Amino acid sequence: MTRRGLLIILSSPSGAGKSTLAKRLMTWDDTLRFSVSATTRQPRAGEVDGTDYHFVSEAEFRRLVDDRGMLEHARVFENYYGSPKAPVQAAIETGRDVLFDIDWQGAQQISNSDLQDSVLSIFILPPSITELHRRLVNRGQDGPDVIAKRMRKSWDEISHWDGYDYVLVNDDLDETEDRLKTIISAERLRRAQQPGLLDVVRRLQSEFEERPL
Repeated sequence: MTRRGLLIILSSPSGAGKSTLAKRLMTWDDTLRFSVSATTRQPRAGEVDGTDYHFVSEAEFRRLVDDRGMLEHARVFENYYGSPKAPVQAAIETGRDVLFDIDWQGAQQISNSDLQDSVLSIFILPPSITELHRRLVNRGQDGPDVIAKRMRKSWDEISHWDGYDYVLVNDDLDETEDRLKTIISAERLRRAQQPGLLDVVRRLQSEFEERPL
């Protein structure tokens, strides 16, 4: 292994562009793995276990939480959602990066986990609230009531911007994508992400000691 993998967290208020950016990153680097969440809700039509979600019983979900097998978890309405730790740890130990599209609460839990040294957290801001509302309307996924609810929630999400390693204003999607790629490329080269460097330095020191000056 030439390097240790990263836990790349993307967060933003709904409509700021994180899901689109996450998809672009997956296209840019096909070695990236997307973290598949576990949930206790029933599968919807067309959803595949292990691809869309890991569908588990509430008892199994609770057991994973009790055994510290979840990096982050939350209850949403009547169901539980969370990120299983085992596949993420296996990926980063073999030099694979894992991408998370989660909110600030999940990001905070992962950043406080025992894998925190591998976390790279990035928050995506909209250029304005007017533009955020326009994007929510134009994507045509929600009715006015749901859009209003998302807008009300956005301020709470934006207020946690300072808990992230990097913050990007997504005023131009292509430029934001380029900045994301630059950040990830640089973070992959951090000394802490390259466990093989110590062996290289020791070899150099050994060669230096054996070489007559």
